[in-house]
Amino acid sequence: MTGYALLLRGINVGGHKKVPMAGLRALLESLGYADVRTYLQSGNAVVTTDEPAATVAKRCEAAIADAFGMDVRCLVLAGPELREIADAHPLRDVADNGSRMTALFLLDPAPPGAADPVGLDPRHIRVADRVIYQWCPEGISNAPDVAAFVRKSWKVAVTGRNWNTVEKLLALLDA
Repeated sequence: MTGYALLLRGINVGGHKKVPMAGLRALLESLGYADVRTYLQSGNAVVTTDEPAATVAKRCEAAIADAFGMDVRCLVLAGPELREIADAHPLRDVADNGSRMTALFLLDPAPPGAADPVGLDPRHIRVADRVIYQWCPEGISNAPDVAAFVRKSWKVAVTGRNWNTVEKLLALLDA
């Protein structure tokens, strides 16, 4: 069995796409997933299953559409994959706390040349394979909106998590 982190894009953000976490847990359990836990109200869950990540994502997206009547993208990362992303954070040593670091997970592949994007500050932003790391020394609300840049310039959907959330999901997967 594999432990997965599920990152639902745009759930309960700014009053849009409201999904109660108890309802999400019940939905995931009804799909046959084990060890279902949610974290915060913004679409984070962990599950255990024998299914491959792509199947989990498709089943979750379809079930959310059926149960809640909304289209929601779901990024599914196996525990070791999320750990690898965490261990590779190139800005970890300069950040003062996890609430000032984010990981923007790409739901689709980045276009060619995205690893060296014009307009993104390399002191605060680094692009890796399917994730963008951002350090926000003045706080996330005062940082450049890299997600909007990626959606507009690269035409790629992203879902972001602050670093404390990434660490908590890893802890839930390890529990």
